[in-house]
Amino acid sequence: MFKKLSTSALSAAVVVAAAAATLTPTSASAACAPLSGARIAVHFDLTKGQTPENIALAPGGTAYVTFAEGRQIAEVSRTGAIRILATLPVPADGGVHTPALGFPLTVGLVRAHDGTLYFLYATGTADLTGVWRLRPGGQPQRIAALPADGLPNGLALDPHTRTLYATDSVLGTIWSVPTAGGTPTAWSTAPELASTGFLGANGLKIHNGALWATNLDKGTVLRIPILPGGQAGEVRTEATGLPGIDDFAFTGHGDQLLAALNGPSEVALVQGDGSHSIVLTPADGLQNPTSIALRGDTVYVLSAAYVTAKDPNLLLAHLDE
Repeated sequence: MFKKLSTSALSAAVVVAAAAATLTPTSASAACAPLSGARIAVHFDLTKGQTPENIALAPGGTAYVTFAEGRQIAEVSRTGAIRILATLPVPADGGVHTPALGFPLTVGLVRAHDGTLYFLYATGTADLTGVWRLRPGGQPQRIAALPADGLPNGLALDPHTRTLYATDSVLGTIWSVPTAGGTPTAWSTAPELASTGFLGANGLKIHNGALWATNLDKGTVLRIPILPGGQAGEVRTEATGLPGIDDFAFTGHGDQLLAALNGPSEVALVQGDGSHSIVLTPADGLQNPTSIALRGDTVYVLSAAYVTAKDPNLLLAHLDE
């Protein structure tokens, strides 16, 4: 999640393509290897609060997204049809006390094998902030409260231990919660997760026996081993120099990952040794990208247009290697 920016990040964020993207593939993608064929597949409606924050993929081509400002969970079909599955209640104060942002928002999202969606809602109020569940055909239900003075953001699911992990970008914490719900545990409060003034720990994934998290303020990718007893191991910084890094996804090639750089409206390919290159830019249609997912060799990138205020969208690209 990314909303307020420093002056330098804001300047970078507003360097966007002048031409609007279309629903068909662009005639000349600016994507760099190993990505190709970047195109805008779906345009969302900014006037309806359709600022896509996180994405979860299902078999068959369906994608699920959280619309942060709309407080919604939506289903996006292979043809680009959008169906709203749930709208979260407005907090009594309107969400003006939501830390760092000042508006209520739906954020991290994961999908279990049975189709259950788990997601995070941040409102600045004790009655609504926390981990929520939406079963197929059901109604949204909060299953765990999280601190109202924090900002839950990224979410990851370990299906083997039935554990959900959530980053808190304001409190610099990774929480763990059973999928059945209950009292959250502060799994890690390592200093590497802390913010430097805006948002710290952000995106979150489980990969090769560890939790991997990003820190937006510090521009870093972090790896925290999950020890045999389930506790957090020692944090290791795997990559640096990634301004405005939000969520990310592993490519299937070792520790290589694709990361959304929200402020500069770019996607970076980060290698296992920590080096990185920019593979998508505003010229491809990116508008403050927030999250990335992969299905086979297809890359899904959500853009929320938080700062550009132009064309929030879903971009697709091909991973060539």
